[in-house]
Amino acid sequence: MERQGGHVRVCPMVSVQAVDRHVTEETMSVGGFDEFWRRNRRDLARALAVTLGDADLASDAADEAMARAYQHWDRVSGYANPAGWAYRVGLNWSRSVVRRRGRFHPTLYRRDSVDPPTVIDPALHRALAGLDIKHRSVIVCRFLLDWSVDETAAALDLRPGTVKSRLSRALDRLRAELHHLDPAVTFDHPPVEENS
Repeated sequence: MERQGGHVRVCPMVSVQAVDRHVTEETMSVGGFDEFWRRNRRDLARALAVTLGDADLASDAADEAMARAYQHWDRVSGYANPAGWAYRVGLNWSRSVVRRRGRFHPTLYRRDSVDPPTVIDPALHRALAGLDIKHRSVIVCRFLLDWSVDETAAALDLRPGTVKSRLSRALDRLRAELHHLDPAVTFDHPPVEENS
């Protein structure tokens, strides 16, 4: 990321007007936005790709979320889970893009995808494709991002009970779709914290 006049260049494809003039070089130093970007941008794009089923849209959504996080870094940096905020912004932004486009065909979950995920078992890939975005996003937050129920609820702007309900339904569907896998492999709910 670099500053260019009144613009901030977050990545080669995104240039946004720096609306928060009080963002200083001090807030951009270690522990500031640069560090946040380095630690979270790749995971955010990956999580959005699995959630949305479209790696290109996910990359654009992650860039947009990071640009907005930078614009509001003085506020976002104070959140308990800034990455959760960025995930929700990226998800909401991508939904808006899809709505404007009309029809949406997730490229990652098509059988003829030229860019299939290389680290996901094909059976798991098909099972995830069978979930809608609401359920897939809960799975992504809980398992891929390893967030607690409360962190997931905050990131998706849901109540913890809704997260637990969606997680339960999604896991039931995944179990049904993946029953043929090694019986030693289970898709149990991740441990729920006492205060959740």
